[in-house]
This record gives sequence, structure tokens and C-alpha cells, in this order.
Amino acid sequence: MNLADSFSVIFCLAGLFFFFAGTVGLIRFPDVLSRLHALTKADNLGLGLIVIGLLPQLSSLTDGLKLVLVWGLVIFSSAACSYLIASQVINEQALKTPTPPSVEGKS
Repeated sequence: MNLADSFSVIFCLAGLFFFFAGTVGLIRFPDVLSRLHALTKADNLGLGLIVIGLLPQLSSLTDGLKLVLVWGLVIFSSAACSYLIASQVINEQALKTPTPPSVEGKS
């Protein structure tokens, strides 16, 4: 096992750890926004570490650029989807929150 293989193993295992941590967050956190935060942060970092770990194993530069491009697309799509889900949850919570009664005649 040479240095590039060791580098790949370390980064891929670190990426798997973050995927596992995001999955645990999905199961253990109480509300949708906490779960969403855990998943988006852990998955983006986990995928990034795995991509970094795979780069030394590739034979051509174009393969590396493809991996980095896929990682970038996942980051942008994850951010957009997370924003849409979070805004929907916040809107639903705002509709469920009762408005306080107004007090008339007091100054």
C-alpha cells in the first residue's frame, strides 16, 4: 500500500463517517429543520471527502474534473432542495401558530 492508497483510504473513511453521522442525525433529531441541517451538512462534507479520497486513484484529469463537477452539482442542488423544504416547513409552522387576541380600548 503506497501513500496515495493510504490517503484515499483515510479520506474515504472520513467521508463514510460523515454519511453515518448524517444518518444518525436523521434518526435522532426531533424536528424537520434539525434533521435537514444534519443531512445537508454531513452529506455535502462526506461526499467531498470521498471525492478527495478518490482523486489520487484516477488515471486521467478528465475523470477528476467529472468527479469534482458532480460534487459541485450535488452541493448546489442540495442547497436549493433544502431551502425549498425549509421554507415550506416554516410556512406550515406559521399557519399553525395562533395569533394573539388583540386588546381593544387599552392605551
